[in-house]
Amino acid sequence: MQDDSLTILIADDSNTDRLLLEAFVRKLGHRTITAVDGVEAIECFHRQQPDIVLLDALMPRMNGFEVAAQIRREVGDTFIPIIFLTALTEADSLAQCLEAGGDDFLTKPYNSVILKAKINAFRRMLKMHGTLQEQRDEIARYNEHLLREQDLAKRIFDKVARPGYFKANNLRFSMSPMAMFNGDILLVALQPSGNLLALLGDFTGHGLAAAVGAMPLAQTFYGMAEKGFALKDMVRELNAKLYEVLPTGVFCCACLVELDFEHHTLQAWNGGLPDLFLVHGREQRIERIPSKSLPLGVSSSDAFDPAPGMYEMEPDDRVFLRSDGIHETVNAAGDMFGEDRLEAILHRDIPMAAMFDAVMQAVNAFAEGTERTDDVSLVELVMVPKQAFQTGSDVVPLVRELQGPVDWALDYELRMDSIRSFNPLPLMLHILLEVPGLRGHAGDIYTILSELYANAVEHGVAGLDSSMKETHEGFVGYYLQKEQRLRELADAWVRFHIEYRGDDNGGCLRIVVEDSGKGFKEVPDMTMPESGGQFSGRGLPLLKTLCRSLTVLSPGNRVEAVYDWQYKQSRA
Repeated sequence: MQDDSLTILIADDSNTDRLLLEAFVRKLGHRTITAVDGVEAIECFHRQQPDIVLLDALMPRMNGFEVAAQIRREVGDTFIPIIFLTALTEADSLAQCLEAGGDDFLTKPYNSVILKAKINAFRRMLKMHGTLQEQRDEIARYNEHLLREQDLAKRIFDKVARPGYFKANNLRFSMSPMAMFNGDILLVALQPSGNLLALLGDFTGHGLAAAVGAMPLAQTFYGMAEKGFALKDMVRELNAKLYEVLPTGVFCCACLVELDFEHHTLQAWNGGLPDLFLVHGREQRIERIPSKSLPLGVSSSDAFDPAPGMYEMEPDDRVFLRSDGIHETVNAAGDMFGEDRLEAILHRDIPMAAMFDAVMQAVNAFAEGTERTDDVSLVELVMVPKQAFQTGSDVVPLVRELQGPVDWALDYELRMDSIRSFNPLPLMLHILLEVPGLRGHAGDIYTILSELYANAVEHGVAGLDSSMKETHEGFVGYYLQKEQRLRELADAWVRFHIEYRGDDNGGCLRIVVEDSGKGFKEVPDMTMPESGGQFSGRGLPLLKTLCRSLTVLSPGNRVEAVYDWQYKQSRA
């Protein structure tokens, strides 16, 4: 409608009534269309698209009830008021007019005052309906735009946050999203050392607000895991990154765990999530790992505690990570699932392998018939022997163009303060992974660097004897004595010398690690111990299997490793 006048269709088989209504309507300033029966009324409606229809209930060829029904089917959500014209006065007959699709009725003989009032009322309704349609269309356009943005963000998010090792044979998880982006996020990565890292996070809010923090969280997590950073350093950096980018009031409750399959240990940090449950199968004991730190992104590094706890595990022991959506699940009576129900399931006399399914079945049964109000996430990680661990993943290391320097050398020295407080391996690995074609060998390179550096610090600088680690008690005492000696030393150093030469077919790394210690009194045995359960004697023999050559150089405080990936490929 461009002005206040309306186009009104008058359908009546009585010439007198039709002319009378036409005069009334025109006097009110509206345009009229007339029809003498139902069929003509339909034709006029299609041709003229009137704003209001005055429709006689009883007409030849097609009565008013049939006409109203057909108009309603055709216009759908469009509001076209239909006022029935009728001599009927019985309540049932008038109700039939409304049931057929009419919005009102006008009884004969017609009253011009009442007709004017009805037309004016429907004109106001038409204006209001038009405004609502405009607002609805605007909302629809905005929603479509938002969905496109979410779809684009989701594509980016999936590339950033979903390249992890989610098919590992010791991992099970259930994530129940409340939106396209839910507040919960699970990240899983494999370190160069072979340890498995998992992060479960619960951001404040849902949708794009949650994704804003999830992307930098995932990028930092996977980037640091790839370079072999320690768990404590990862937690500290994740908090600093989120504290920097997130607005006030947005943060991430999270737990970060690391499974060491070599030593059967678990490192766990919990900041704001419910207690982790560590289930010890042989001891039939459940150990809680509570939150001891603020969530990620709440405070600056100075007020943040990134230190994880260390826990022993045996094969088939498992740790459960969960969001608060588990224990806050509500049933039809308004009761919460709670901590007691959850722990009772884990204490139940059932096979450990069935615990995950038992928890999820209990939560789903408890909430049956109710609408979920929060994300429900549960993660199970099982300790397995190192040789039994399988990633089950199709994650492919990033292959970059074979470009970059192909002939270079690097010297790097750490002095005593750095040896006490700094781990140089992520820095070394970061430099080496920029070498063309070497990224796929990150695990071997990390092992070589870590064993050479540990050998230099523990035996060279600290002067410790590996035989101390023959027993479990001696193993613990060995590392306590290492920390004490490093605190007492005032002047010591460890030096790295790395040379690289490469071509289009591969390359060769020569790594020499030298320390300020006295060196080995005699060349160590390079034979791999037969027993897989030994705590010592595996470092240099392991490197011997990875490298083309491994040499202890005079006077025994320098070890040279030559890693040639052409050589390794020819042996494979």
